Amino acid sequence: MTYKILLDKVSVEYRIPSERIGTLKEYVIRLAQGRVSHRKFFALNNISLKIESGEVFGLIGHNGAGKSTMLKLIARVLTPTHGRIEVLGKVSPLLELGAGFHPELSGRENVFLNGALLGYSHKEMNEKLGSIIEFSGIPDFIDAPMRTYSSGMWARLGFAVATVTRPDVLLVDEVLAVGDEAFQQKCFERIDRFQNEGTTIILVTHSMETIMAMCHQVAWIDHGNLKFVGNPHKAVEYYRGLA
Repeated sequence: MTYKILLDKVSVEYRIPSERIGTLKEYVIRLAQGRVSHRKFFALNNISLKIESGEVFGLIGHNGAGKSTMLKLIARVLTPTHGRIEVLGKVSPLLELGAGFHPELSGRENVFLNGALLGYSHKEMNEKLGSIIEFSGIPDFIDAPMRTYSSGMWARLGFAVATVTRPDVLLVDEVLAVGDEAFQQKCFERIDRFQNEGTTIILVTHSMETIMAMCHQVAWIDHGNLKFVGNPHKAVEYYRGLA
């Protein structure tokens, strides 16, 4: 197999004030006076990883460990401060379903809006519209404003749009926690089909059972540092402090 994703000594570094400053005005004044000191904070610190084509790769760690930062790098939303990252092929990020939806527009209008944000033409989205509505399971509400949708309906439509075509790389970040059990099963079946057809999948979830059942390899990240990468069961043992 050839790699789909390569991270070579990747770091994401932020500079944050060493002390708390109450207001923006106070910060600007103190900055002009040279009275603001900063410290470095690494959201990711010197990470090297290779993810193979067609692999289901899990990321585990506590909240704030750096998992979402890594997904944003792979999605090309962020660029690393140090190191290099290579991603081969089209990426579909399921980081926040329906993040590009407008609550005052109808579901149908938002399908075209979200499709445009994902790089599809109006003609392409028109051809895909029927399958999107069918998969989402909300045909009776497709012309209602999205502000009338429940969070589950919002997620259904967001997932249907983001996965209407098979991507080369699929990023899944806890999005399947929303929605009823039957729809979650539909989502997992689609993800499983993508994987069987060659899609590389990066999965972030707090469900260790899902990690052990679905992943070929798992990386454990803690406070921006890569602690372990390899066998899913071993990664979960280390994460839980059992090994």
